[in-house]
Amino acid sequence: MLLTIINPNTTESMTATIGKAAAAVASPGTTVRAVTPATGPASIESHYDEALAVPGLLAEIAAGEEAGSAGYVIACFGDPGLDAARELARGPVVGIAEAAMRTASYLGRGFSVVTTLGRTVGRAEDLAEHYGVARFCRGVRACEIPVLELEDPASGARERITEECRRAVAEDGSDAIVLGCAGMADLCAHISAAVGVPVVDGVAAATRTVESLVALGLRTGDRGEFARPPAKPYTGLLRDFQLGIADIC
Repeated sequence: MLLTIINPNTTESMTATIGKAAAAVASPGTTVRAVTPATGPASIESHYDEALAVPGLLAEIAAGEEAGSAGYVIACFGDPGLDAARELARGPVVGIAEAAMRTASYLGRGFSVVTTLGRTVGRAEDLAEHYGVARFCRGVRACEIPVLELEDPASGARERITEECRRAVAEDGSDAIVLGCAGMADLCAHISAAVGVPVVDGVAAATRTVESLVALGLRTGDRGEFARPPAKPYTGLLRDFQLGIADIC
């Protein structure tokens, strides 16, 4: 089984971290293909970043279809382009926020999300509502660490994130923690040991979710909203994204 893990930003070192996290939980016989789009922002920390990340992400979905990918993980906690990706892919597509929140809802009465910047808190709250797990979400907390600083040892990111997770357990009364950024994927075991509750990394959760859906022979339904997009002209910078008749048959 070939799974494509898409880091929607263009930072190759973060793609490597994400790929390792996915490969660590993948089943024997599953090949993990972690990819970085050719175009897009270096990190995704705003609605603007998210919007401009989507074309590059969709290009990677198209490349994955040519490569024979059985399914896809969108490895950004905003789940950018998820619905559009589901229109294009033959196999299942899972975003890490949805996978992480649903997984955490199995582990107790409630969970807290610990993310990077405060400006992303509202997006995480909206996604919890959208995915029907808001009643389990006891809080969304930000560490005020820019995404690219997660990889800088001098930033103290690991210690700051761990301390915020510890406060979430004590103050929110949460039974589990959801890490709210794909760039935190390598911190999961350390934080769980430090704070004493299950810590869910969305990259790992999404990888196993996609594997399970593929194994069950399931994919996104395509009768209505998620049918292939209708062919029409695209112009300017988006002209290469135009779908032809052959693409939608």
